[in-house]
Amino acid sequence: MERNVTFIALMAAFTAVLGLIPTINLIPGVPIALQVMGVMLCGLVLGAKRGALAVVLFLVLAAIGLPILTGFRGGLAPFAGATAGFLYGYVAAAFATGFVFERWKGNLIVGAIVASLIGGVLVLYPIGTVWLASYLEKPVMAMAQSMLAFVPGDIIKAVIAGLITAKIAKARPAAILSRQAS
Repeated sequence: MERNVTFIALMAAFTAVLGLIPTINLIPGVPIALQVMGVMLCGLVLGAKRGALAVVLFLVLAAIGLPILTGFRGGLAPFAGATAGFLYGYVAAAFATGFVFERWKGNLIVGAIVASLIGGVLVLYPIGTVWLASYLEKPVMAMAQSMLAFVPGDIIKAVIAGLITAKIAKARPAAILSRQAS
């Protein structure tokens, strides 16, 4: 129990730190940030349930005002703005990433990359895109086409998350909680 709480807190903190790295804005109001890689790693390292809990903790800390979201944002405003759908989608993305990785029987790096792509793109993008389209009052399909510009960056993040997970597994196999029974 204590170990789980510690790992959940550490991964929430790691995700927060990734948000402090400067971003690039291709679409106004939607920054490209490394925080999504933190969400992927929450699922990969902690598994579906604990990974989602780490993301919930991260979001609660942001909601109470800590400036840990991308661009040093915090408080309730980001949870009602253009990127709010992505913030809400982080929980589902971490869960999906962990869920897929927990069940992966093949190569660890390949599994981590595939799980990250499923959670960080196939699950996260629809949630964030529908919210963004609604917020901007644009057609969902038009917004989805605009979001394609972000996919290459998230593929790179998924590969990096897979490599980090493999390094952690090699150095400390017991640290990859997602490979253990949840």
